[in-house]
Amino acid sequence: MSGSKKMTLRVQSAEGTARVEVLDTDATARLYERVYEALNLSTFGFCLHKDRARKEEITSSKSRQLRACGLQHGDMLYLSPVNGAVLFHQPSTSAETNNKPFGEPAEAGPSSAAQPASASKPNAPAEDEVDLQLYRLSGNIQRQRDDKLCRHNSKGCCVHCSPLEPWDENYLKEHNIKHLSFHSYLRKMTSGKFITLDELSFKIKPGCKEHPPWPRGICSACQPGAATLTRQPYRHVDNVLLEHAAPVDRFLAYWRATGHQRVGFLYGQYEQHPDVPLGIRARVSAIYEPPQECTRDSVRLADDEHEALVEELARRLGLRRVGWLFTDLLPKDRTAATVQCLRGVDTHFLSAQECIMAGHYQNQHPNACRHASSGYFGSKFVTVCVTGDSNYQIHLEGYQVSGQCQALVRDGILLPTRDAPELGYIRDCTPQQYVPDVYYKEKDAYGNEVGVSAKRLPVAYLLVDVPCGVAPASAPPLLSPAARFPPAHRPLQQHVQSLHALHQHVQQSSSFLEAAADLHVLLYLASNDASPLSLEQLQPLVAAVRARDAAAAEAWRHTPAAAALLLRARAAHDGAPAAPRAPAGADAPGVWTCPLCTFHNAAPLDACEMCAMPRNAM
Repeated sequence: MSGSKKMTLRVQSAEGTARVEVLDTDATARLYERVYEALNLSTFGFCLHKDRARKEEITSSKSRQLRACGLQHGDMLYLSPVNGAVLFHQPSTSAETNNKPFGEPAEAGPSSAAQPASASKPNAPAEDEVDLQLYRLSGNIQRQRDDKLCRHNSKGCCVHCSPLEPWDENYLKEHNIKHLSFHSYLRKMTSGKFITLDELSFKIKPGCKEHPPWPRGICSACQPGAATLTRQPYRHVDNVLLEHAAPVDRFLAYWRATGHQRVGFLYGQYEQHPDVPLGIRARVSAIYEPPQECTRDSVRLADDEHEALVEELARRLGLRRVGWLFTDLLPKDRTAATVQCLRGVDTHFLSAQECIMAGHYQNQHPNACRHASSGYFGSKFVTVCVTGDSNYQIHLEGYQVSGQCQALVRDGILLPTRDAPELGYIRDCTPQQYVPDVYYKEKDAYGNEVGVSAKRLPVAYLLVDVPCGVAPASAPPLLSPAARFPPAHRPLQQHVQSLHALHQHVQQSSSFLEAAADLHVLLYLASNDASPLSLEQLQPLVAAVRARDAAAAEAWRHTPAAAALLLRARAAHDGAPAAPRAPAGADAPGVWTCPLCTFHNAAPLDACEMCAMPRNAM
């Protein structure tokens, strides 16, 4: 940083003296973070003073610089706990309980001089790497000197060019950013004060001995209070970016072939989003389709025996499940390849049932947060709907549901309605479950906000939209854009995973690395019925894919286990029977031919027995 000087400061504490290196332009909050790291503290419940008598306190601030405190290179600082807080980790014989809280303590902590008591718990969940990276940043939005308004020299600063806070409303409006990033929200809430985040609960507090359990009794101490639903001002993920369009095209191939809707899981990584202050982006590398029963109007997920295997392969590739997506598509004009526009401000963006599913998945994937009393707050899990836009073209719409919606779903009191997909229903009290009053705010005829009972709730109150896009072609993807190998769990003749399809895929690829850089290929290598490979046997190939090492992938191809499987694939390809063909002329009596896979079906069937294609779909 221009004009900055590096300083080494000494910090004296009850456990000894430590040295920390900082810049004189660093905020004082950064000094607290460096001390937290150097002394391996368990909490931010401490103060720093310039004098041994502890009268000249250095307060933790995101805006005040160290040079303004008069600190010089080599100065001694004195540390003292706040309200008798236990600062240092207690020794333990258990390696598990001696872990440092919230991942590496070297990562920056909150700006306040105190930390929630839960942060000192030895088994606190580790925060995501992207969160640790964002905690290190100041978050301030830098501005250039304005030649028309600034009256100072190039080294000066004034109100027209000074950095903006990451939650600055004018900046967000100017750049069309509808929601604060979660870390901007945290900085705004912790600016000069201490916070503890608690998730909403609609359940009766346990342990009350003053009365019999519900429904025989309840009191104000254990009764959950009435809740007023509000629109969430922040979002945990600010953008969904697909590394390339091929995974979506392959995902949509099933709908194009059958007209049936489809569900998939998004695998990728969370990273910093450069276009939103302190923002987070979900970068998607692959789409996995679990076992499911699909129709034109519904999808029913089935148990997945390969779920753990998929998760482990993804982990070894450096990926994780970051969201889910589903189709809601109906053709409008097949010749023009257009689809109907089914969603919008006049209908609904997500139905109540879809919001409940989104809340369910977000509850399954909680977000570790050092400010939360439970260790978790909210979720980074995203929902993507593939539907038609106002121009009747297929496009992606991204969403998350609010923390309030997560609580409604977690506690089992939000239900879908039969007659209006845009409305949810709050469950009534029953002898088995107490449900508090739930309200939402809307404006009356005079423009005043009034509370309205949420028995029938517009689920738009629970949504936070998340923009979606596809990365430019210049950005190198982790996995291959080639999408020739069929995904798992597709009951279509031309979409079935087999040794024949594997050989064909390898032959059509420019290199073995390109052929193997596919989550579906790796999963088939590990789960095929003919000669499955163990994770240990696959690990060198997975490492080659992750490192984009073509030579290592080619070397793995010639290992005994791989060579044997590929030889069987070649034999299956060479000996594959020809696909069944429809007889010339009309169908035989009592038989009709599927227009997609040419399978011959008995006349009473309305859908193809082989590929589930409707009889009159084409």
